[in-house]
Parts: sequence; C-alpha cells; structure tokens
Amino acid sequence: MLYLNRHSILLSFVKQCDKFNSNMKILKHLICIVVLVALFSLPMACKAQTVSGKSTPIVPDEQGWISLLDGKTLSGWMTFDPHAWSVDDDGLLVGKGNRSHLFSPNTYRNMEYRAEVKLNHKGNSGMYFRAQLGRGWPKGYESQVENTSSDPQRTGSLYNFVKIGEQLIEDDTWWTQHIIAIGNRIIIKVNNKVVVDFTDEKNTWTEGHLAVQQHDPGSVVHYRKIEVRPLPDDAAVAKAIAVEDTPSLK
Repeated sequence: MLYLNRHSILLSFVKQCDKFNSNMKILKHLICIVVLVALFSLPMACKAQTVSGKSTPIVPDEQGWISLLDGKTLSGWMTFDPHAWSVDDDGLLVGKGNRSHLFSPNTYRNMEYRAEVKLNHKGNSGMYFRAQLGRGWPKGYESQVENTSSDPQRTGSLYNFVKIGEQLIEDDTWWTQHIIAIGNRIIIKVNNKVVVDFTDEKNTWTEGHLAVQQHDPGSVVHYRKIEVRPLPDDAAVAKAIAVEDTPSLK
C-alpha cells in the first residue's frame, strides 16, 4: 500500500512536471515574441521623424537659392526631437529647450548655405553642413553660432577646425551667416565679411545634410531665413557661380 501511494505520488509529480514544462514552453514562446517585436520596433524608434504639415513648394529663385523655411510650419525638416522647435506668430523658426537638431531632407556636396539668425545671452546654436543623420552631436562640419556662452569657439568658427575667439556679434542682434563649401575648401562669412577661408586637406566630410542646432535648455535661437544654393560637382563651375557674392574665391 505504501508502494502504491509512492507510485501514485510519483505519477502525479511527473504529470505536474509535464504541465510545468508545457507552460514553460508557452512562456518561452511568449518571451521570444515580445523580444522580436521589441527588436523590430527599435529601429523605427531610432529613425528621425519627418515633420508633417503643408508647406510652400521648394522652388529656386532666379539665382538658384532655395528657401528651407515657409514661415508657417516645420514641414519637410527631419528631427529626433520636434518638441524643441516651433514657428512663432512672426514666422520665425524658434529653437529652445533640450538639445535638438533639424536636418534637411536632402544631402549636398558643393553648396552655399546662409541664414539670418539671432541668439539670446549665453545662447548656443550651429549651422551644420555635410552632416550625417543621427542622434546626439551630428558628425559633419559645423559653423558655430555662439556669442557669449562658455564655449571659446565663437560665431563664425569652423568648429574644431578654425577657431574664432573674438566676439563678432552682440546678443539679441540679427546677423547673416553664409557658408560656401566647394570640394575641400570652406569659406564662412559673417555679415558679408569673410572670417574663415579653410582648405581641409583630409577632405573629412564630402556630402551630407544641412542642419541647425538647439544646443541646451538655456539657449533660445531664432532663424528668420535659411537658404541653400546647390552648386555643381565640378569645382570650377561651382566657383564661377559662387564668386559673384564672394570675390575672394577667385
């Protein structure tokens, strides 16, 4: 009788183990499904958002300049954090809050890139070109937009390549920043004055997006004009077009 009880108990235990193993298999399958869904969802979460909304069609003017702002929406730009950007009642692009970058949808090699910009006290921004799309600090060239923050590289600097330590612009003042990139030669003008004329012998960045930066929560930047003029890949032809505005290119 004792043997039969033990036998019954053993059979019952085996059945319970089978049920447990069956449940574990189901649980394992469920875990695998959850992991797979998470893995396939992750790349989507890491992609830049294209800001939606109606915008003015991109049409070059007579000189080939294309406006990247419509004065109403952020439509057409790409960003990983749209909450840092808005268009105010005056049609100005405003960046404030956490660090964020707006990227152009198209990439450029040779180009002219200019903006009218205003920055608050201790504010910090930047105009990127030939930049690679990604989170964090973009990889590419940056023309510094910064007048009175703690960063010693001031407005007009080609960040980490050519440093300008002098403050060229007062806080809360509009100015024009103009970048010309032809091959490995980069010219930066502030209020139509050439402040950088640099040849990158390493040709570090050859093609990429344009971008504007909102640097940190204490910074407030306004852009009222952002334009690009794509130039031909042939450096001589590109130079002939750009030289009209920048005689030093000759």
